[in-house]
Amino acid sequence: MNNEKLMENLRCIPDFPQKGINFRDVTTLFKNAECLKIMEDELYELYKDKGITKIVGIESRGFVMASALAVRLGAGIVLCRKPGKLPAETVQESYSKEYGTDTIEIHKDAIDENDVVLLHDDLLATGGTMRAAYNLVKKFSPKDIFVNFLIEITDEGLHGRDIFEKDTEITTLIKV
Repeated sequence: MNNEKLMENLRCIPDFPQKGINFRDVTTLFKNAECLKIMEDELYELYKDKGITKIVGIESRGFVMASALAVRLGAGIVLCRKPGKLPAETVQESYSKEYGTDTIEIHKDAIDENDVVLLHDDLLATGGTMRAAYNLVKKFSPKDIFVNFLIEITDEGLHGRDIFEKDTEITTLIKV
């Protein structure tokens, strides 16, 4: 899709959080009302006919558009967080990262087998966090699962899509 207005407002910060990384900063898109509207409209068009009942926002930048889209679609929102941040009983999924492991969790009663779930986060690079979220949601046996990112990085030899099964529907608004 690569909307011109979104591309103009996407900030790139070289060598953050470490040397050699070109960090794509979505906060510049979030602070711009026109960009927010464009992203909400594009996401709505992608998912308006999918029967989405729950949107899982990935901590923390994924919460922003997941919330806006949930309101527009008439869906609920589920927070996917790091351990210890959710107050009720949770289900967890651990995954490997470049330097060790990490864990994410959602409430045990957040999703059921009647739900159609959209997983949403800001950025697809290596895909590790989203793959863990996908595996976590699969434990609930929902009717269907869709995956969305605002940005997909393809210009740095990253292949985040490759860690998902080929039949997983993955959409992005911007490819860089």
